[in-house]
Formats: sequence, structure tokens, C-alpha cells
Amino acid sequence: MGQSPREWNSTQYHQLSDPQFQWGMKVLDRLQLRGDETVLDAGCGTGRVTAELAKRLPRGRVIASDFSANMLRSARQTLADFRDRVRCLEADMTTLPLENEVDLIFSTAAFHWVQDHDKLFRSLFRALRSGGRLIAQCGGGPNLEKTYGRAKQIIAEKKELAPYFQNFTEPVNFASPEQTTGRLKRAGFHDAEAWLESTPTVIPDAQTYREFLQTVVLRAHVAKLPVEGAEYLLHRMRELGAEDDPPFTLDYWRLNLEARKV
Repeated sequence: MGQSPREWNSTQYHQLSDPQFQWGMKVLDRLQLRGDETVLDAGCGTGRVTAELAKRLPRGRVIASDFSANMLRSARQTLADFRDRVRCLEADMTTLPLENEVDLIFSTAAFHWVQDHDKLFRSLFRALRSGGRLIAQCGGGPNLEKTYGRAKQIIAEKKELAPYFQNFTEPVNFASPEQTTGRLKRAGFHDAEAWLESTPTVIPDAQTYREFLQTVVLRAHVAKLPVEGAEYLLHRMRELGAEDDPPFTLDYWRLNLEARKV
């Protein structure tokens, strides 16, 4: 049901990504830009935050990269007004075709979709010029433990679903601050810092909650199931989500990170 694990329903994501947009704007405010830098937005998604970044670079340039062709297709539409200053790049963040090319790497809500963070940070380090900075945020630590645990329990209790999840692990990497600073330093970064921030997020209503789970949080689970199984999982998640206090709360934790290339 729905997209492959690599691809996204970018149209739906664009409509649902208010939480990611709000987190991204807070990180954007940390950048302290002159306005003439070349900035890589690593994992740009549909370009909502990238557009706000481009506004802050009137004399600069943005490279908007994403692994998903669907996301980039949407991003090109979102960024149409900035096409003279924005280049869209379809690329895996762990093997970016960039070397000593950018002054700053900015990223939000993306790194946790990458399994190999050592390879990720080496790739980002190569892309930066000397003196360049990395300022990013992603899911980390206990991010969505309750939500993923609830899905796991539903699957375990519904015997028809269990066979689809033999040897299944969520395709996410929620690293700790300690793991992250160690990996950044191994990649060559200096002044590496990482810290967690609790950001419980209330989805406004039952239908939006279901769509958010299907499109974002449980997209890999839904992709494994036939239509009937996916509908059951999402239905039960919505029922249990209604019992949260407040209803439909997602237990998000954000991992903030900063580092510098000397």
C-alpha cells in the first residue's frame, strides 16, 4: 500500500509537514547568515524550509538535496521563485557529489532516515569548505518510542500481520548526543556539540493523525502490508491515539547538532 520505502508521497507530506516546518524554522534562526554564503540543505523534502533559507541568502546560493525524486519534484515547484539561486540535487547524503563546495550545511528532520551516520558525516565533511559549519536537527534518543512501541504491540496481537514483519526493523537511526559527537569528531569535525530536546507534538484531529502516521511515521510499516492490513494498523493506532493526553500526541525528541570544519 503506497510508496516504496525509498520514495515518499511528497504531495501528502507537503500538506502534513507543519511540525517539521516549525522545527526547521527554529533551526534556521540559529544560522547567523551574512547573506552571501553557499548553503547545502541536506534532505530538503518539499522545500518549505528551503524557501525560507533562500530568502535569507539574497546574494548567496542554495543546494537543495534529497534522496527522493518525488520530494525534489515538489521542491522544484516550491522553490520556483528562487530558481536563479537554488540548485536541486537528487543524491544520497552519504555519497554527496560535492567537495569543498559549501560554506554551511543545514538540515532538519532528515538525518535519522540515514542508517550509517559515520558515512553520512564523512560525506558532509567533504562537502564543506575550510571554516564551514554544520547546523542540523533530526530525531534522536527516545524519539517516538511510545508510538513505535504501540505499532509493534498491535502487530504482535494481530496474528495476520506478524508474518509481514519477520526480521523487520524501523528504517530510522535515532542516535544519542554522545554517539553523535563521537561520530562527528571521527569524521574530522571540530567543536562538535549535540543535545536532545523534547518536542511532544499534538496532531489536530483523528484524520490528520492517521494520515500523518501513514505518510511519515509508519510509512515503512504501511509499505510492508496489504491494503487490509495497513488499514487495520492505522485504524487501531488512531483509536489508541485518541486515548492520549492530550489526544493524538506524538512523542517527538529532536537531536540538535553543530560542528565546524577547520
